[in-house]
Amino acid sequence: MLGRSHRFHGYGSLRGVYQRGRSVRGPLMSLKFAQRQAGRPYRVAVVVSRKVSKSAVTRNRIRRRVYEQVRLAEKEIAPGTDLVFTAFSDQLATIEAQKLKNLVEELLKKTN
Repeated sequence: MLGRSHRFHGYGSLRGVYQRGRSVRGPLMSLKFAQRQAGRPYRVAVVVSRKVSKSAVTRNRIRRRVYEQVRLAEKEIAPGTDLVFTAFSDQLATIEAQKLKNLVEELLKKTN
C-alpha cells in the first residue's frame, strides 16, 4: 500500500497533470506524467472508469494491483513526479503479476 504522501488529495489535484502532463501509452493502460518541485514526494493515481468494468470489485482490484506494482518499482520514480495511470482493459484484474509488473515498469521507463 502506498503511503498517504504518495497519493493525490482532492478532485482538482489531477487537473494540473492532465493540463501540462505528457502521455505514454501501453497495450492495456496509459500513463500521464508531469514534473513538479524536485524536493516533493512523487504522487500516483490510478483511474479505472466504469467503461472498463461495471463491477466495482473488479475496478478496485485493478486499482490495488497497479498501486502495488508502483510501490514495488518506486526506486525508478524521480521525486516530484506526478503519475496518473489510466486502465483500458479489465484484463488487468486477472493478468499475471509478472506481466503487470513489466507493463508498469515499461511505462515508467518511458517517463525518463
